[in-house]
Parts: sequence; structure tokens; C-alpha cells
Amino acid sequence: MGQHNHAEELRNAHGKKLAALALGAIGIVFGDIGTSPLYTMKETLGTHGMTPQPLAVLGVLSLIFWSLLMVISLKYVTFVMRADNKGEGGIMALMALAQRSVSGSPRARWVLAAIGIFGASLFYGDGVITPAMSVLSAVEGLEVAAPSLETYVLPICLVILVALFAIQRHGTEIVGKAFAPVMVVWFLVLAWLGLRQLVQHPEVLYALNPTYAVRFFMEHGRQAFIALGGVVLALTGGEALYADMGHFGKKPIRLAWFFFVLPALLINYFGQGALLLHDPSAIENPFYKMVPENLLYPMIALATASAVIASQAVISGAFSMTREAMSLGYSPRMAVVHTSHEMSGQIFVPWVNRLLLVLVVLAVIGFRSSNNLGAAYGIAVTGTMTMTTLLALVVARYRWHWHWSAVITVGVIFLITDLAFFGANALKIAHGGWFPLVLGVVIFTVMTTWRRGRDLVVREIKQSGLALEPFVANISDHPPLRVPGTAVFLTANQNSVPHAMLHNLKHNKVLHERNVLLTVEMLETPVAEYDERMEVIEYGGGFYGLQLRYGFAEDPNIPLSLSRAGAKGLDFDMMDTTFFLSRENIVADARRPGMALWRDKLFAFLARNAMPATAFFQIPGNRLIELGAQVEI
Repeated sequence: MGQHNHAEELRNAHGKKLAALALGAIGIVFGDIGTSPLYTMKETLGTHGMTPQPLAVLGVLSLIFWSLLMVISLKYVTFVMRADNKGEGGIMALMALAQRSVSGSPRARWVLAAIGIFGASLFYGDGVITPAMSVLSAVEGLEVAAPSLETYVLPICLVILVALFAIQRHGTEIVGKAFAPVMVVWFLVLAWLGLRQLVQHPEVLYALNPTYAVRFFMEHGRQAFIALGGVVLALTGGEALYADMGHFGKKPIRLAWFFFVLPALLINYFGQGALLLHDPSAIENPFYKMVPENLLYPMIALATASAVIASQAVISGAFSMTREAMSLGYSPRMAVVHTSHEMSGQIFVPWVNRLLLVLVVLAVIGFRSSNNLGAAYGIAVTGTMTMTTLLALVVARYRWHWHWSAVITVGVIFLITDLAFFGANALKIAHGGWFPLVLGVVIFTVMTTWRRGRDLVVREIKQSGLALEPFVANISDHPPLRVPGTAVFLTANQNSVPHAMLHNLKHNKVLHERNVLLTVEMLETPVAEYDERMEVIEYGGGFYGLQLRYGFAEDPNIPLSLSRAGAKGLDFDMMDTTFFLSRENIVADARRPGMALWRDKLFAFLARNAMPATAFFQIPGNRLIELGAQVEI
């Protein structure tokens, strides 16, 4: 009996934890996709010169319904979320997982890196457009409530956005506690608004039949294809479901999606459709036209709060992805501030925050309305979606060992959908779609230049270095003056003598009693396993090699790792340890093979402005000696 009660208690505890995680996911993960009803129907039927005739309304609703099922429920929630990198999601984690799956082919790894980096670059575009689009759409409700307030929409929007980016340094922990209740209320209100219309005009449910989507295409042709660029706005935030998987886990996100978020969204979309069947003039803002007049202002406040939450999820995603890009070697090092003692994933990257704020403000001032921003939004979303599909298919083939026929079948279904959406948005490049593409190309160039430049620097250092083994043997035969203590030399190559050691020996004519060559390696998994974190090699003569490994979602802390090296037979007294580092001065040289001269100069600029490795690895400044070294690339 007692055993039965214990099992019952465990089940209840597990159920409560699952419910709590699902509730948290509603607050953080679904903000972006949850605010899509603010603008999707208006953008699809109102800004493409289409009139909301019954067939057009039913056709668009049918497209939205089947797109949510196909792209979000089937592709992201069921298929892509299986491709977790030790629990972590997001396009950078997926890229690392796909690269591990084809580790034997350098060319395949390079192609996958290019796909992943371009998808990540477009995600930054999403990080700029989501706050602008969501907050603008919410505040535009004022135009419905009181048309005379139209001139105040832009200033109010800018004040909200500046405040949103200003609170980032204080962390999402305080605001996060309010996220879940607000979003639960938001989704319940979405369903309530939709139900009010559905009860009055239930004939709108005919749109569940996919033949209405087919008839819509047959009757409207090119215009229907262009309308797909609006339908895709219903899917914005699909990438966030996957990116935030590491915070909540698959099960809570799937539970929240299928049993709460998806039904609320569908009821609201069908409610908007029911209103348009009855009153086509409501197309100027079908979402707010559903709201009873006396509740308009509270609704605008709730929509604005939800838009801020949607923006927060994307901004936090940009911070997390930047940290992963730094660890994987695709971004210059930047300061990362932890805003929570409990959650390691809650971070703030000041440089990225400032850049996003400037770009978001420029987007709001430049585009001026959510209608104009819609064209830019679609390109960023569909581009990232397509790259995610390609990487997930590689994982399915080489990691899950799916048969080629299954990979091709699934690939054709998902890629036709992704490319159709991308193609529809590509038609709008001239009308704003250029914005995230230009942004994506600039970020892609910076990331690939940094990675290639670092490879060239490491290659140059390896070629110009002295071999370690003969050097150690020579030191034993002709010992210099040895001073007490431990010297730790940060190096990229365990087999050659670090430049800093040679400089110390040449200029100071001394060598420490114990010399440790320290190499830091960032793995393609989010967290390093305990047994792979540290490796010690004894070279003799007081020389040691120490390899530290960290996962891409971890913060490298070298002093903390050294304090645990005693377990491997290498004790450190930090008061008796000095760190030596060669600080490379990069010189661009057009005569050397490698990159184009402009990329060499870009890399040299990035290297000069990057956060020092010592600060990134949390090495105390009072125990550090830096020696300059010029490297030509």
C-alpha cells in the first residue's frame, strides 16, 4: 500500500513539474507566435489589393489552418524538436549536431556551417523586426479606438521599445515571473474573442476543408501566391519553439502547444474570418474590430504587454545565439553578463543589445507601420525555416540513419512548403524584404570572416612555432635559471613552444619551475561530459600539457577549472601561478594566400575590438603577463 502511495506521489510531483514547465513555456516560448493574430489577417487580405470576399476569406483561413498544422505542429514540434543537441535547440546547436553527423567530410562540414550561419544571420533579422512589428501592431489599436491618436502611435512605440531594451541589463528573471500569467490571459482572450464571432457565423468552419485553399489558388492565381507572404506571418515564432527547447524540454512545449496555444490561435483566426464574412469593411484591422468598444483600451494594453513579451523571447534568443556563436568560433568575443543566479541561460550581451536597439528604432522610423514591416518580416522567418529544414534532414539521414526514401519524402514535403513561403516573400524584396537580407548578408560576412581569420592565425602560429619535444630536451641539457612558481601559457598548439614562453626566456633569461601549456577547446555539444573536461600530459623537465574542454552553452572559467586539476595530479596554487599570453597584432598582407584584402582588414578590425581572451576565460588581471606578437595573414 505504501509503495502504491509513493508511486502516486511521484506521479503527482512529475505532473506538477510538467504543468509548471508548460506554463513557463507559454510565457516565454509562444509570445512571438501568440501575437501573430494582431496582423496576419490584415496583412494577408488587406494589403495585397485583395477584397475580403467569402471565397478569399475561407481560402486564406484554410491556408493558415493547414500551415500551422504542417509547419509548426508537424515540422517543428514533431520532427525538428527530435534533433536536440544534448537537450539544446536552435539553429547553431542544430548546425553543430549536423556537423558531428558528417565528421569525416570537411567539405560537407563547411557546407553545413554555411547553411547554419546564414540561418542564424537571418534570425538576427528576426530579432530586429519582431519587436518593431509586434509593438507597432499592438499600439496601432489606438487608431481603431480613437483615429485622432494616429500621430501618437510611432512615438509611443519608440518609447516602449527603448524601455524594453533598457531593462535588459536587469535580466528577464523579474519580468519573467509576470510573463506566464499575462500570456495565459492573452491566449484565453484570443479564444474568447474568436468564439464570440464563431457562434454567430459558424459557416466559417468550412475553411477546415483544404479544397478551399486549392480553390483560392485556382481563382486568384498570382495574387494567391503573393498572399502566402501574409499567411507566413501566422508561423512567426516557430523557430523560438525549437530555440527555447533547452530551457523547458520537449514535452512541456508540445503539451502547451497542442492543448492550449494552437486551439486558442485557431479559434481567434476563425473568429476574424467569421467577422470578415459578415463585415468585409473590418479588414482595416480585423483583430481590434472583434473587441467590444468598451474593452478596446484594456485590450490595447494587454496586446502591448504580449508584444513586449514576444519581443523579449527573440531578444533573449539573440543573446543565447551570440554566446553559442562565440563558443563555436563564429563571432568575436564579447562581454556576457549573467542576470540570474539560478538560470545559466539567462544572459545579457550589452554590445548585441545596443546594436539591436539602434536597428529596431531605425526599422520603426523607416517603415512607419506594421503593414510596411510585414514584407521584411516574412523573408527573415522563411529563410531561417528553410535552413533549419535542410540541417534537420542531414541529422535524420546520418544520425538517425533514416532510409534515403524517407529523407527525400519528408524533405520534399517540408521544402516545397518552405520554398513556397520564401518565394512569395521574395516578391516583396523591393518593398522592404531587402532589409533582413542585407542585415543577414552583413552578419554572415562578419561570422565567416571571423572564423576563417582565426583559422589563418592559428595556422600561422603553428607554422612559425618551434617543436616542443626538442625544446624540452634542450632545456634539460642546458638549463636556464629556474624561478619558483607555475607559469601557464595559453596556446592553440600543444606541439610547439608558445611565443610567450620564448619571449620570456629570451628577454628575462628565466624559466619557471613548472610550465603548463594550456589549450582551451570548445566542443560541438552544449555541455562537456565530466570525463572529457580535462586532460593532462606530462612532457618531463617540469613541462606539462593541459587541455580544457567546454560545451558551447558553458562559460569558460579557467581559474575554476585549474582548481579542480588536482584530481588529475596537477595541483595549482593560484597565488603562485602566473598566466602568460601572446596578444596577436593582426596585419593584413595582400601577398599572402587566404582571404581577400578587405576581409583581412575586417578581421584585423574585429580582432582589435574583441574582448580579450583573458577576460573571456575569466583570468584575473593581476596574475597576467601579456606579450605582443605580430601575425601576418
